[in-house]
Amino acid sequence: MTSRPRRHTVAAVIGHETSPFELAVACEVFGIDRSEDFGVPWYRFMVVAAEEPPIRASTGFTIDTKYRLDALRKADTIVVPARSGAPGHMPAALLDALRAADKRGARILSVCTGAFALAEAGLLDGKRATTHWYHAAEMAARYPDVKVDPDVLYVDEGNVMTSAGTAAGIDLMLHVVRQDFGAEIANALARRMVVPPHRDGGQAQFVDDPVRVDDGADLFGGTLAFMQEHLGDALTIDDLAARAAMSPRTFARRFRASTGTTPHHWLTRQRVLLAQRLLETTDESVDQIADRCGFGSAAALRPHFQRIVRTSPTAYRRCFHEEP
Repeated sequence: MTSRPRRHTVAAVIGHETSPFELAVACEVFGIDRSEDFGVPWYRFMVVAAEEPPIRASTGFTIDTKYRLDALRKADTIVVPARSGAPGHMPAALLDALRAADKRGARILSVCTGAFALAEAGLLDGKRATTHWYHAAEMAARYPDVKVDPDVLYVDEGNVMTSAGTAAGIDLMLHVVRQDFGAEIANALARRMVVPPHRDGGQAQFVDDPVRVDDGADLFGGTLAFMQEHLGDALTIDDLAARAAMSPRTFARRFRASTGTTPHHWLTRQRVLLAQRLLETTDESVDQIADRCGFGSAAALRPHFQRIVRTSPTAYRRCFHEEP
């Protein structure tokens, strides 16, 4: 167990339209004094206003605090929660304060779209980072020097850490507690919060990625619908192209233009999506599900499931299976 010689100061910095949940996670993990419970000097915590308070939360209520941006000079760790809506303008004073904190070696972590503030301040240049999957493409386009990974729950780049949407902030903050005080205390805190101490997989488990079917009523659109309805069958490009009345080369080109990927990758993704739904809603074995989804066996399903969902079928079922 690693103990600090003094109380480590954590500051959650907020502005107008701050999302309450992400702020509340920081308050729960760092803001409740657990020194007596765990026998270590717990964190000193403060909520810092990046704009003139009272701060208006995204759900309409207001938050008041005595701390302003100058208080960040005393912070060992700074948490930047998300703001509601599309990521937009960040106060220049906040960006300057984050740069100064980074320069003196403070630990800075973001939750969800709070990563945009870190990127705007230049703290993520040349580094891996993540944010909510819904905004990942926008972040990658806006900040090309940032290596955006949309699949993981959080990224630890030393003193700069980013987490994905909403509840992934819990994962990152428990990771921070684990770094500071060891696994035993982090696990005890997770039990207090009634959350798992570590979650398998990444954001890919939660991305809303419905089956894409061409809107046209032509033979090609009908072939896509046929593929969706026959995911468990052996489907070849030649057979599918013939069904669409195209050459295999024309079919592959049309397929990529309509779906953004190859027929093989599309089929694999849709088969994994079907496997996810069956793992959630049935008690069939993994072998039975693999066969229904066109993989033939659990051994053939597992590597594709691991690559796309970032966890195993068994671990996924543990998290998402619907109890009767």
